[in-house]
Amino acid sequence: MTRLQPKVKKLYYSIGEVSELTQLKSYVLRYWETEFTQLKPPKNRAGNRTYRQKDIDIILNIKDLLYTKKFTINGARSVISKKSLPIEEVKEKQPFNEKQQVIYRKIKEDLMSILNIISE
Repeated sequence: MTRLQPKVKKLYYSIGEVSELTQLKSYVLRYWETEFTQLKPPKNRAGNRTYRQKDIDIILNIKDLLYTKKFTINGARSVISKKSLPIEEVKEKQPFNEKQQVIYRKIKEDLMSILNIISE
């Protein structure tokens, strides 16, 4: 998926501009905001949505998943949420070797001891 570059580079884009750039209707963009927690464009004082480049990238990713790869909304939501996991959570899901497991258990025990001391 290529990153879409608008003709005029700005910090914020209106919903109409994003609609034109992504070739999606405004109501689709508003609906996707309710379905995908990663898509939360801020609103200005007048209450209008102000999309940033990262919002446009998320929209294009969702569009690719739904329209090209034929994911369902639930499927696209799970793919998008897995991409946005913090690095710590991704690393945590990878299996540890034996040495790492011993270290992990020791750290966990030490932290639990500290928590018990603090809570007393």
